[in-house]
Amino acid sequence: MIPGIFLVVDDEKTQRETLRTVLESWGHQVQEASSGQKALDLLEGNPIDVILTDLRMPGMTGLDLLGAAKEARPDIDVIVMTAYGSVEGAVQAMKDGAVDFITKPIDLDQLEIVLRRTLDRKRLVRENKVLKRRLEESVRGFRLLGDSEAMQAVLAKASRVASTDATVLVQGASGTGKELLAQSIHDLSHRAEGPFVAVNCAALPESLLESELFGHVKGSFTGADRDRPGRVRQAEGGTLFLDEIGDIAPIVQVKLLRFLQDRQYTPVGSEKLHQASVRVITATHRNLQERIGEGEFREDLFFRLNVVNLELPTLAARREDIPQLAAHFLVKYTKRYERSARTFSSEAMAALMAYSYRGNVRELENVVEQAVVMTTGEVIHRDDLPPMVTDSSGGNQSDVLSAGQVNGDLPAWMEKLEKRIIMETLATFDGNQSSAARHLGLTESGLRYKLTKWKE
Repeated sequence: MIPGIFLVVDDEKTQRETLRTVLESWGHQVQEASSGQKALDLLEGNPIDVILTDLRMPGMTGLDLLGAAKEARPDIDVIVMTAYGSVEGAVQAMKDGAVDFITKPIDLDQLEIVLRRTLDRKRLVRENKVLKRRLEESVRGFRLLGDSEAMQAVLAKASRVASTDATVLVQGASGTGKELLAQSIHDLSHRAEGPFVAVNCAALPESLLESELFGHVKGSFTGADRDRPGRVRQAEGGTLFLDEIGDIAPIVQVKLLRFLQDRQYTPVGSEKLHQASVRVITATHRNLQERIGEGEFREDLFFRLNVVNLELPTLAARREDIPQLAAHFLVKYTKRYERSARTFSSEAMAALMAYSYRGNVRELENVVEQAVVMTTGEVIHRDDLPPMVTDSSGGNQSDVLSAGQVNGDLPAWMEKLEKRIIMETLATFDGNQSSAARHLGLTESGLRYKLTKWKE
């Protein structure tokens, strides 16, 4: 039987404890509630697969709980327990959306059959959702677009690592698509039917991050009025994505290192050790090796995170992908805003190709969205683009913004622009190719290839 997360609801303490012991011995995770209202409170924010509830309880009955639970979480499965002489209530529960029922006193063989059937059905539903989601993605199965050599190299490496449980560190500037790449790896993995749980480490203060990751028990700190599972628990059977990992505090780094070593953790305020089955993917826009040199990041943690390293290129390093990306965002936002725009004029595309995207793909998406909002026809013209893109002061040289200079040969014009930027960058770094390549978002071998080509 595949493992599941159960919520046992019964006003009889002995019954709850007995069921918990049995279910945990079968490898399941179990939470308890002594009333329907407490069950609803636990359901909020907890990754529960199945509710196993008694029908007859004081206050909120099992039928009441069934209706409220299905309203709050339509995907939740509910199994009702009823006395042998009250099967009518179980029949009504089935009509109201319960997946099955069990009569009391509970026969363990029957219980195992019902639970196996319920969890197998839930697994099939999840797998079907995954297949549907995959069909909605690009033919390669990735959420990221780009046929450039730089992008294809990253995606090829990601596809090889997706089938393993290896820890992955995704590096790249803001807006390059680090979370999308992590989601793609999850989608293509054997954990695809499990949850993908993302945590922005930079958005949480040090005092809350540990609790957010590993959970806490009631009374462990001021405001902890109930047990709360962390993101690790929520990601059970799936993937935990830790964004901006370079910003976590040293004390949390220690606890994360211990977790990565053996996939075991202890919630805040608890002494109970939990085992987790999760795949970990992390991301950062920071240079972690520089952070190590500054004493801000643990070297041993870096080695644990950096089992497989994927570095996403900046948009400047794959400008040839801009037309494809712009077309994708055009379709997305014309549907959202019910606009009629279908394409870009040559002048508008030239401006998009020439602009310096400090925010990378995220900024390009924002530019296209603004253009869709502003246009009134089927073609997005240069004047529909935000002023920062068309204005010569917007980070681009005025002599590369004139569409007249293209003269029917955009590739040659773009190569001329690329050559000038590279030569100016080399001059800034006194001819140091390693520093220039890193600044431009290129590999050193890629930069050398371009320089050699231009010497011929």
